Amino acid sequence: MVARLFAKLMKTPQIETWTGEFGRAYTDRNALDVEPLDALYSKNYGISRTLLNSDFLAGVPKEAHILEVGCNMGNQLLLLEQMGFQNLFGIEIQPYALEKARSRLKYAQVTDASAFDIPYPDNHFDLVFTSGVLIHISPDDLPRAVAEIYRCTHSYIWGLEYHASAVTQVNYRSHNQLLWKMDYPEFYLRQFADLELVRSKMLPYLENSNVDCMFLLEKKAVPA
Repeated sequence: MVARLFAKLMKTPQIETWTGEFGRAYTDRNALDVEPLDALYSKNYGISRTLLNSDFLAGVPKEAHILEVGCNMGNQLLLLEQMGFQNLFGIEIQPYALEKARSRLKYAQVTDASAFDIPYPDNHFDLVFTSGVLIHISPDDLPRAVAEIYRCTHSYIWGLEYHASAVTQVNYRSHNQLLWKMDYPEFYLRQFADLELVRSKMLPYLENSNVDCMFLLEKKAVPA
């Protein structure tokens, strides 16, 4: 109970930045409907986000309850809606992005909340995911965020994040302490003994040397 109360009050330097004008500008730069989003992924990786989703979510039923942590204005949830998923939820800390998401999404319910305090019960969702969100959480604070993601899913954790073999800070739009890349699926596996890697896919950029990683983890029942 004390830990959850601390999470509610938690204000990191990254949260302060993203909830301000910097975060609003990010939302305006990344306002993409499904076709432009797929085109961007094809340009970056040579494969669309729709095809990646279809591949990784092939075993997830369309009626599954899915939560996106850090949904911004709902680009990824919009795509999932188009793919036929209807029990969709999102949380977001940027008020401007939250307003945009609510106006765009037909089925998804989006809520003002952070990764440090997800306002849902334990094991509430079939799948919880992030897309370019963990990279903006300080490595010192990351255990709290992934613990909340882990707590809220009873089956799957899905992610797409920047990849590096070791923790690497990246200067982001002239800001330090705002973006890190690392081996995120390995980080999850080190934190939780009952997680197993279902699959992962390295996604090298076609126009530079960066690499992203999409991964799917499953929460396995531990024998009593």
